[in-house]
Amino acid sequence: MKHPPLRISSLRVRPVLAPMRLPLHTATGAIETAPLVLVDLQTDAGITGRSYLFAVGRHNIRPIVALLEAMGEMLAGDLVAPFEIERKLRQKYTLLGVHNIVLFAMSGIDMAAWDAYAQALGQPLVSVLGGAPRPVRAYNSKGLGIMGVRPLAREAEKLVREGFSAVKLRLGRPDPKDDIAALRAVKKAIGPDVTLMCDFNQALSVNEAILRGRMLDEEGGLHWIEEPIRADDFDGCGRIADELQTPVQIGENFMGPEQMAQALAAGACDYVMPDVQRIGGVTGWMRAAALAQGYGLEMSSHLFPEISSHLLAVTPTCHWLEYVDWAEPVLQTPLKIRDSHALIPDTPGSGVVWDEKAVSKYAA
Repeated sequence: MKHPPLRISSLRVRPVLAPMRLPLHTATGAIETAPLVLVDLQTDAGITGRSYLFAVGRHNIRPIVALLEAMGEMLAGDLVAPFEIERKLRQKYTLLGVHNIVLFAMSGIDMAAWDAYAQALGQPLVSVLGGAPRPVRAYNSKGLGIMGVRPLAREAEKLVREGFSAVKLRLGRPDPKDDIAALRAVKKAIGPDVTLMCDFNQALSVNEAILRGRMLDEEGGLHWIEEPIRADDFDGCGRIADELQTPVQIGENFMGPEQMAQALAAGACDYVMPDVQRIGGVTGWMRAAALAQGYGLEMSSHLFPEISSHLLAVTPTCHWLEYVDWAEPVLQTPLKIRDSHALIPDTPGSGVVWDEKAVSKYAA
């Protein structure tokens, strides 16, 4: 049945502080609650498109909410046409710059618009993008932060028991010997059949990253080394990738597909993992996926597994879904994991629907 064109009636924005089952301590800071901004794009047909943003810190919530509300006013009455919405917002924010939280807000609206569009067609988002619901390989990224060796080993075993055959370890301790001890403890705990990634969270200099990377090469058994240095130092990342045997992974901080193109042109990495909030939502992701295909690089996701699963399923060089459960406390139906794969729901849209009682409970 053909649905009449949707128009945006209003944008509802609500901040929440979702509890985290496993607080995450990294080399550059700790996250103990998930500051989320929930976006409801309401239409004249009664269909509501939904998405959420991760504000990183509680102090970032207010400016993100203010940007979303301002954009919602600009878009009232417009068609739910994601490419047209993006064109209009980019034009409005040209002088301020479409980066950082401006891009976050645009991405949140883009994701919600695609969700509403898919609902109107009565199809899952993945199907509207030309694919079909299918299992997407995932790794458990909820824990394994900077902590002692014994707790790390216990947590690694727990994460694998949750149905995963891959996990990620955070590194970047002041003494590299402590990183090696952590790596050995986790490898022993999970065994040789579980895939292990590591993430430095931008903690190192280029020279230090090369030295530590060589130590990790000698240890072996790592699937990738993620963000060893400052995220926008593409030349430095390229030097590291050239020096190491273990593949270098970056991309969660790409601000739009334009910056991803710059990184790939600089030979900055072996793998890429855009973040749907930073890359430009669904629209930006599809452009990024084409870039990854053009360069022949495997492409993974960063956070937002509920929507990233749909997007990876239509990504030609689909690699790994990063699984976290940070939005689960406010969702009616969390993303299901089976045998280390995310199961894309076959319901219309992205599958993101709020548990309104929980939203009220965790309101920020």
